[in-house]
Amino acid sequence: MSRRFGVQIYGTSKYFERRDYGPGVHGPKSRRKATEYALGLIEKQKLRYYYGLMERQFRRVYQQALRRRGVTGEQMLQILETRLDNVVYQLGFGTSRASARQMVAHGHIKVNGRKVNIPSCGLKVNDVVQIRDSNVTRQLAAKNLEMSTNRVVPAWLSLNKEELKGVVMRIPTRDEIQPIANEQAVVEFYSR
Repeated sequence: MSRRFGVQIYGTSKYFERRDYGPGVHGPKSRRKATEYALGLIEKQKLRYYYGLMERQFRRVYQQALRRRGVTGEQMLQILETRLDNVVYQLGFGTSRASARQMVAHGHIKVNGRKVNIPSCGLKVNDVVQIRDSNVTRQLAAKNLEMSTNRVVPAWLSLNKEELKGVVMRIPTRDEIQPIANEQAVVEFYSR
């Protein structure tokens, strides 16, 4: 997927190589120029794979962003960034978005003192995300935090490593998110 779209989708990988052509046996052959529809589809797929969502989930995020006030593309990015699984990943409790999603689904995460096992749960300002008190869960989170030391916790989150707790300080801006895809093309793709 990373070779196909030309960007790192699943975090860092030593196998990702930038080449002028796509993956597969037919990659080096010349390709036709992509249509406007194809370019919008590619941008949508980049975001979908990056956040690990299925098509129906992603369309629901777009519908929520459409109902909110403000720029639809920016609202969509904010919804995606403040999902519980993504916040767990950003805090470093999970080594990847998929592992963070699994931690949430298996009940290792508490939000505001209550166990939450829904990865798509949207977080608000001042929500507290913490690891449950079981020994196995704490060891898993500590190991993941140790492995993700090269990742910086975003400014809109605060992390307390001793208590294995994080707080959503504010909703991120577009500049802080730094999307890998053009969200305006995604909005235009869905508004057809």
